[in-house]
Amino acid sequence: MRDIMGMMGKVKEMQAKMEKMQEEIAALEVEGKSGGGLVTVVMTGKGELRSLKIDPSLFKEDEVEILEDLIVAAHKDAKDKAEAVMAEKTKAMTAGLPIPPGFKLPF
Repeated sequence: MRDIMGMMGKVKEMQAKMEKMQEEIAALEVEGKSGGGLVTVVMTGKGELRSLKIDPSLFKEDEVEILEDLIVAAHKDAKDKAEAVMAEKTKAMTAGLPIPPGFKLPF
């Protein structure tokens, strides 16, 4: 019976930590760049695009496809950075818990 009560306490503690982490992730802003900084994307930890900056030298009619690719690459860079931060926060929060490798917590 004590084990169950102890486990319930840990679950509530984990739930509070999870809520705090989700708030931190929502407030997180990451910057992704491509083309050596010609395209910059800023997005939140939840994937919301906040800003997009494009160097004016890319505004050429015959380079539209290059610009499109650079925007996609900058977004992917920002998304990868946000996921790395989330993984690090999750790892720190779940340290010592018997969670199987590769298991993702629901966000």
